[in-house]
Amino acid sequence: MSEIDRTNHDVSLVPAHWAEARIVGRVRGKRRVVRRFGWSDEGAGAAEAHAQARADAAWAALVAGAAVDGREPKVPYQGADGVPIREEVVERHGRVVISRNAYGARCLNTPDALFFDVDLRPGGPAPWGWVVGVAGCLAGAFAGGALGGSWALPLIGAAAALGAGIHVVQRARAPGFAARAEAAARARVEVAVRRRPGWLLELYRTPRGLRGLAVHAPFDPRGPEAAALFDEIGGDPVYGRMCRAQRCFRARVSPKPWRAGVRAPLRPRPGVWPVRPERLAERTAWVEAYERAVEGFAACRHLATLGDGRRDPRVDAVRELHDRLSRARTPLPLA
Repeated sequence: MSEIDRTNHDVSLVPAHWAEARIVGRVRGKRRVVRRFGWSDEGAGAAEAHAQARADAAWAALVAGAAVDGREPKVPYQGADGVPIREEVVERHGRVVISRNAYGARCLNTPDALFFDVDLRPGGPAPWGWVVGVAGCLAGAFAGGALGGSWALPLIGAAAALGAGIHVVQRARAPGFAARAEAAARARVEVAVRRRPGWLLELYRTPRGLRGLAVHAPFDPRGPEAAALFDEIGGDPVYGRMCRAQRCFRARVSPKPWRAGVRAPLRPRPGVWPVRPERLAERTAWVEAYERAVEGFAACRHLATLGDGRRDPRVDAVRELHDRLSRARTPLPLA
């Protein structure tokens, strides 16, 4: 059992209060520092006590000879193993938490309503992949020429990488590509649902892909059923890892700022919660401007209901909340 498991306690998916404890001492003659976060929904004092308990457990493990990291990264999501989501709590609806992520959008976090995402991207290497490839080949060409070697092979490789990248971009812009990609992704989802009698799934279109929500039953984010579905439909692998690490499913329910014309990033930077009291007014002003800008947009659009199952009232309540916050049943443009 990890130090986190031994000292954790029952809190929501996105705790309201955070603290950090620090222990400094010597272990086998060397100065060591251990820092650990604590969290709580009860108050700042409870968060401080939790942080100290986790720091004490980490220090004890270090003294006993275990390999222990000195500190945990202060990141909003997918941080240290077992650390919950570190974002501002906007609303609570029972076990569902609406939080504000690091770039300012609102996200729905649920412990058992199965959401998934499928990105509609062109096949082949991602654009950044061929950029890195070109840079590497050009660096090799320079080094080879500088050392008296042949320039031919590295330059040929650079040209090939550049050509591949151009092909990817052109393919993504080709007429009908988006429609074909969406049809193929939707077909995979429909086949997956047909293979699962008793399932009922709501399907949505997002600006860059598809989103699904199973409404017939709750699911374990770390369970085999969710993992099998993600693999079968070609779900976003990063999203799948996040679900397992944070023990929850997650869906963005307000637009990304830049898609709604908000060019300035969330202030102050970085947008990790909590912010210092003297910077809170700056953040509040940004959030107010953002919320005004996104009024005319939806985060996703409902496409279809798939399957022959019956709705689970608990999960369907999450669906109603999601649809209202994301404006999924409106004709508003996606962002």
